[in-house]
Amino acid sequence: MDLEELRAFVGVAETGSYLEAAEVLAVSRTTLRRRVEALEARAGVPLLTSTRTGIVLTEAGALLARRGRLMMQETSALVASLREVGHTPSGTLRVVLPVGMPPHLLAPLFGLLRTTYPQLRVHARFSEHPLSESLEDVDLAAHFGDELPRGPWLSQVVLRVREGLWASEAYLRQRGVPASVEDLTTHELFCWQAPGDDASVWPTLTGALFPVTPALISTDIHFVRVCCLAGQGIGLIPSVELPDPEGGDALVAVLPEVVGRVRPLRLSVPEALSEIPKVRQVLTHIRQFLEPL
Repeated sequence: MDLEELRAFVGVAETGSYLEAAEVLAVSRTTLRRRVEALEARAGVPLLTSTRTGIVLTEAGALLARRGRLMMQETSALVASLREVGHTPSGTLRVVLPVGMPPHLLAPLFGLLRTTYPQLRVHARFSEHPLSESLEDVDLAAHFGDELPRGPWLSQVVLRVREGLWASEAYLRQRGVPASVEDLTTHELFCWQAPGDDASVWPTLTGALFPVTPALISTDIHFVRVCCLAGQGIGLIPSVELPDPEGGDALVAVLPEVVGRVRPLRLSVPEALSEIPKVRQVLTHIRQFLEPL
């Protein structure tokens, strides 16, 4: 596919006008129209149609616009990053993370990256469901589960997290330690709402499910964890063996031989960016940082 033809088409698709697209791309309207027509001829189907209110995408055009926009961004990022080859990673690393990642895990990781690569900046945003977001401007996506990003992405499991029941020692002293799944009905139950999961049914290690009525359901893992640390209830959350900066009683496992599952934490990167030093070396450091966990 000719990149100039694709750039012309994406420009018209985004602006809805040949004139505006020509001004943005700094080419004549005649040149722009010729490139779009050449792309339509190459595709063998109409991509745009003119109406009284402007340019409208056909079904095929809408599909190409979505993928073409991503292709253009990946191409631009790849070309811009070539100057980094052979040099220390620099520039901005754009990351999307699940809501509720514990700050006392992320802070030392960020500190390690800044110490190792002082010219590298990190732009981190958080999402309840990272893979449901637009990943067009993302270099690295962290997400739980087996779902993979759509399109040409490379994904790897960097940590397998045990998801189970946790409570503070103070809560268990006051309310008692559940000896069975049935005993949970007399307790305050909290649950992390994982993307695509039903928080009203909990897993056993054998793969069976049982119904619950949580007093708290949240997409923020850390919020549920802090409520458990405060002695307010028993929470079903992913957990790693980290000291909690909040102080007080540590969390202890509840029914660890009965309730829970293992959930993978994945890191995904656009295939076009996977060999860029900024991405490749950062991935190596993250894996090394998480290995002891």
